[in-house]
Amino acid sequence: MSKDHATYLDYAATTPLDSRVLDAMLPFFRREYGNPASIHRWGQRAEAAIETARERMAGVLGCRPSELVFTSGGSESDNLALRGIALARRESHGARHLLTTPVEHSAVLRTAEDLGRNYGFEIELLPVDHFGRVTPAELARRIRKDTALVSVIYANNEIGTMNDLPPLGEVCRGAGVPLHTDAVQAASQLPLDVEDLKVDLLSLGAHKFYGPKGVGALYIRPPHALIPLQTGGQQERSRRAGTHNVPLIVGMAEALALTVDERNLHNDRYRRMRDSFLVEVPRRIPGALVTGHPTERLPNHASFVFQDVDGNELVAALDMVGFACSSGSACKTGLPEPSQVLLALGVEPELALGSLRATVGRATDEEEIHRFVHVLEETIERLRQKEPVLP
Repeated sequence: MSKDHATYLDYAATTPLDSRVLDAMLPFFRREYGNPASIHRWGQRAEAAIETARERMAGVLGCRPSELVFTSGGSESDNLALRGIALARRESHGARHLLTTPVEHSAVLRTAEDLGRNYGFEIELLPVDHFGRVTPAELARRIRKDTALVSVIYANNEIGTMNDLPPLGEVCRGAGVPLHTDAVQAASQLPLDVEDLKVDLLSLGAHKFYGPKGVGALYIRPPHALIPLQTGGQQERSRRAGTHNVPLIVGMAEALALTVDERNLHNDRYRRMRDSFLVEVPRRIPGALVTGHPTERLPNHASFVFQDVDGNELVAALDMVGFACSSGSACKTGLPEPSQVLLALGVEPELALGSLRATVGRATDEEEIHRFVHVLEETIERLRQKEPVLP
């Protein structure tokens, strides 16, 4: 298949920049180039653009503009939430216990590991069911007086499963413990009102909802305070030092506003294509199993494991025939490792090595889905028969 006919099915990894977002950003690369910290007119216009973007995003999240901190992306937002709140609550409350789940993004899990290894926190992983969800009862059983923070992902990037956050928020508020959620994957398709979700901290990354890479945000509910990770200037009310990236912040606000305005329209299309994946792939391919929740999952997200197939080989073979997907299994120094998310769901290690994620987006059409299922069936059969996969 020629590159002109290649089909991108990896929107969970990143999304293309919306042309309307680019249009909103362009003036701040050349004409409006002032530093928001400067007091002259160029600086004032840049500062006004930052605060307008903050107000627009706060309107989507149902919070005050002052409760938003701009960051370099979802990973920094997760780092700032976990490390900043944990250290602050250890200082103010003597809290040394942190609860999270084994199905978090690595930005959360690696930060939690660092807090345990280098800062003396006790890290406890909440059990998840075989769909990857946390139950309020399990959270209530494990939360403690010395718990500094609970972090539960809104929607999992690898298997698409959504957590029901409001009941978890109720448990945390009853215990007086802040709840953080990584909403980076969820933001392109799910509601983000922090009052409805009952969360105290929420992480965003713009490139997951057709915004620019390299910019994100963290919502922090008062009166929760955090210790900044990055020191220097007084930007972001002394919560995150560094000169603002004005064009990227403007672009993120525009992308989020467009996403909310058009969410229902796109989600209806996504669900039809997703459901076609979830039904047709197991029906047509022997040894194919859906991973994640069958219905309570992101509208655009389909994920599977395949018996007797290596997920990394499958992704490479699909790329050769014109389809971009991803696998949950990591490969270090040539040695494949099963996805930790799938292992947490109880999937056997050998089967977990055969994972595949296919996610649709605004440019995907239903004809591409039908073609992909057919090509996937042929490709897996060739891989199992040890036959070459040719473009």
